[in-house]
Amino acid sequence: MPADPAVETSGLHKSYGDVQALRGVDLSVETGSVFGLLGPNGAGKTTAVRILTTLLAPDEGSARVAGFDVVRDARKVRQHIGLAGQYAAVDENLTGFENLEMVGRLYHLGRGHSRDRARELLASFDLSEAGDRLVRTYSGGMRRRLDLAAALVARPPVLFLDEPTTSAAGSGSGTRSRRSSRRGRPCC
Repeated sequence: MPADPAVETSGLHKSYGDVQALRGVDLSVETGSVFGLLGPNGAGKTTAVRILTTLLAPDEGSARVAGFDVVRDARKVRQHIGLAGQYAAVDENLTGFENLEMVGRLYHLGRGHSRDRARELLASFDLSEAGDRLVRTYSGGMRRRLDLAAALVARPPVLFLDEPTTSAAGSGSGTRSRRSSRRGRPCC
């Protein structure tokens, strides 16, 4: 029996006044796949991500993520997703380690598990040496990698990356994950 799609939309519409950001978006993303939504600025990509992550309600249509309706089952959707938005959402007054540990605690992973997961992700994103430094001392690429790591703390079955290359160009952020994938192991 085939698994439910990871993401499925039907007739998704969203307007801001007279501006139609989404006009009847239909898509189905297979579980376990990687899907990229490409388009020019203003095409509605971020609006679609905001709807799929329950941050915004659609005007019309329906959307399901991990088998749950984004409007009726928003809480369950949020329990099954990770999100790294356009801008890094990390606390500059904490260290990289403290940021990741805090996210783990917010997910109720427990102190020990949160600390272990923080160390694991810092290593996966080549941030171990910077883990004890305040985030305000990080470069833009390092902040972006930390933000991506934070989105993976709870091992979500569905991960949304809005503008995933913002501030990451030239940072080497993909080096580790590509290397790990070649060895048959997932990055995180």
